[in-house]
Amino acid sequence: MRRLVAYGALTVALTACGSPQPTADQVMAPSSETETASTTTAGTAPPASEQPVPPTQATTAAGSTRCTAAVLAGSVQTTDAGAGNRYGKLVVTNNGSAPCTLNGYSGLQLLDAAGNPVPTNLQRKPDPGPSPVTVAPGTAAAANLHWTVVPTGDEPVEGPCQPEATSAAAIPPDETQPVSLAWNLGPVCGGGKIEISAFYAG
Repeated sequence: MRRLVAYGALTVALTACGSPQPTADQVMAPSSETETASTTTAGTAPPASEQPVPPTQATTAAGSTRCTAAVLAGSVQTTDAGAGNRYGKLVVTNNGSAPCTLNGYSGLQLLDAAGNPVPTNLQRKPDPGPSPVTVAPGTAAAANLHWTVVPTGDEPVEGPCQPEATSAAAIPPDETQPVSLAWNLGPVCGGGKIEISAFYAG
């Protein structure tokens, strides 16, 4: 699985006013794909009148409204723990007045009490993989999370293995603005590695 990738267009608004922003290469870009690939095929492009019109940034290909940070509230909930492993869910609730759609993976960046980025190595898992999820007003969608609290490599065995996060910025699929949420689950060992699934109906 790939590590954090550059996402030049991303601007992360932190929870504390005036706090520094994480740089673009510190947040994994949200996406509806498990892996990114590009292919080039030679051929003649159809006339402009025959070319399909791509969806706008605010809508999905089917024309339904994408879920944006403006209508979502987020939280992280623990679901299980054992043998140094931690399992949880990233839960987002639609606080808007109309249904919206999530399709794919969230971006995620842990932040410390000052709003500075904490090491976060987000890795996508296809369990479940991307599938459109319609979130009605007042309902939620979730993504599974897994991380370890066991120090690895040169991480200290006494004290925190990594700087401790107090909040996080979660970016919905195909969006650039984050949902701010609290993180009170302690440090994430293994260099901040967090495995995440695609969103599913929560």
